[in-house]
Amino acid sequence: MDHTPPLATIELVVNGQARRCEAEHRLSLADLLRDRLGLKGTHVGCEHGVCGACTVMIDGVSARSCLTLAPQADGADIVTVEGLADGDALHPLQEAFRDRHGLQCGFCTPGILISLLELLRHCPDPTEAEVREVLSGHLCRCTGYHNIVAAALDAAQEMRRRRA
Repeated sequence: MDHTPPLATIELVVNGQARRCEAEHRLSLADLLRDRLGLKGTHVGCEHGVCGACTVMIDGVSARSCLTLAPQADGADIVTVEGLADGDALHPLQEAFRDRHGLQCGFCTPGILISLLELLRHCPDPTEAEVREVLSGHLCRCTGYHNIVAAALDAAQEMRRRRA
């Protein structure tokens, strides 16, 4: 008797590129991105959706990829931290994190960047409290969040300037 788990064929767009792969029905989206597609920027921390390190955009909404099964993403448009930069040009959030030292070890950074991207798309001029509310869904053991908040507010200002 064959005990091989059944496979699902998954078609999705990841960072603007159409991808097709087969995966077990129980495989998480985080593991698909990291192990099958080689996108190591999506970090896996707690595997319970608490730490936020695995956060990606699924159809424009931030989601925990450790809690999302890969087959659930079939047909979806996924954005990971690797999809933020435009070639060699960093996204304003990435620039601000660099300039404001908004990261130390960097483990939490990809998920935070994705969540802040969602915030800034819906709220181009956030308050500090709104930024901190978004950050409350992420665990960072290094920075104390002060520089992350400053970077997010700087990025918001830069993004507004670029739109003007």
